[in-house]
This record gives sequence, C-alpha cells and structure tokens, in this order.
Amino acid sequence: MRNPIIAALDVPDAETALKLAAQIAPAVGAFKIGKELFVAAGPDIVRRVRDTGAAVFLDLKFHDIPNTVARAVAAAARLDVQMLTIHTSGGSEMMRAAKKSAQDTAKLPGLQSPLVLGVTVLTSLDNAALGEIGFQPDTARQVERLANLAVKAGLRGLVCSPLEIAALRKILPAAIQLVTPGIRTRLGEASGAAWAGAEKADDQKRTLTPREALQAGANWLVIGRPIYAAENPRAAAEKILELLM
Repeated sequence: MRNPIIAALDVPDAETALKLAAQIAPAVGAFKIGKELFVAAGPDIVRRVRDTGAAVFLDLKFHDIPNTVARAVAAAARLDVQMLTIHTSGGSEMMRAAKKSAQDTAKLPGLQSPLVLGVTVLTSLDNAALGEIGFQPDTARQVERLANLAVKAGLRGLVCSPLEIAALRKILPAAIQLVTPGIRTRLGEASGAAWAGAEKADDQKRTLTPREALQAGANWLVIGRPIYAAENPRAAAEKILELLM
C-alpha cells in the first residue's frame, strides 16, 4: 500500500520545517508546504525539501485571472513539485489555463507535470459560512457543483473535506485523485504522550479520522496538527500509519 499521508509542514520557518521533515520522513508519503512556510522561507524551502528526495504538495491555492494563475503554476512546476492547488471557484477558464501551464512546463528537461488539484469548499466553512458570503448554504451541493466543473475543465484531482468524499466517488470518474485535509485523530485510538495536546485548538469543521477518510475513498490525507503539534511527531506519524495498514 502506498503511504497516503501528506504531512503538513505548518511551521513558521525553514529550519523548523526541515527538522520536522527529517524526523517524520520515514512515516509519511509526502510533505505539504503551505502559505505560512512559503511566505516565510520562499521558494528555496521547496528546493530544500525536494533535495531530500521527498515529494512536495505545494498548497498555495492560486485564485486569480487565468493568465496570472497560469504563470504561477508554471513557476511552481519549475520547482519540481508533485502536487499544487488552485481554487475551483476561479472558474473553468482559469482551471484550464492552470492545467495547460502545468503540462507545458513539464516539457522542460527533468520535469514532470504536477497534479493540479482543485480546491472545492474550504474545510473551515460550513453551511452558515457559505450563506454569509452569498452562496447557497449547502456545502455538499456546492462541493459537487465545483467538483463537476473542475473535471469538465480537465483537472485530475480535487481537494475536499472528508465528509464529501463518499458522495463525490459516486459522481466522479474513478481516476480522479481526492486529497483531503480536515483529518483528525480520536485521541482514544492511541495511548502515549505522542498524541497529547495535538488537537486542542481547531478551526476545521468538517472532519473524519484517517481510516474513515480512506474507507470513504480518499487517495491522500493531509495531516497537520495531529503530527506537528504532537509531543513526539515521529511517534504520532508512525501510529497513524499503523492504524491505516
């Protein structure tokens, strides 16, 4: 079984990120570099993580006019990342431009086209939050609508909350890769200090455990706090992987 864990390097600086990556690398399948770390450390942090041989999921959620997003995707592809994110709410033209840019950049020597993932509805949003910003207050319906739009635009993967995975698997082609954040362990599943304090503060609203998400049909699990905020991140990552096998 391929290791489905993408460990989120949601830490404030490069040295902390590299230390964490070295500690947990044997127990995870890839590393996520998000906005905080990328803004703090710049593109060089992607190169340094890639130099270790680890796969990188660059989670910057591009959302702009098609030409701007295409150029950003090209820059990310030249960093040799394996996955990157765009917002599906940017529309079909933007998504098509992102996909084409990734494919065109991959024609350069030594590069492969990254998996462009369309972000549907952020896991921090619920029905009330959607209604507040002017959308129909139905997260499941909004996710399905955006997912279908992304597939029609040619994207091969999506980011969605664990709670929408099973429904999406019923309507999407089987080849579509589903990446899910919002993964939370139940502290009772494991014992030991590795889990202590890892999930006290949380802004995720639509979550499942790692095993539940895989059983629902996820391909990849983005796991942050349960690993990096654990007293022993390596032990926490190993325990999660053990529970999945």
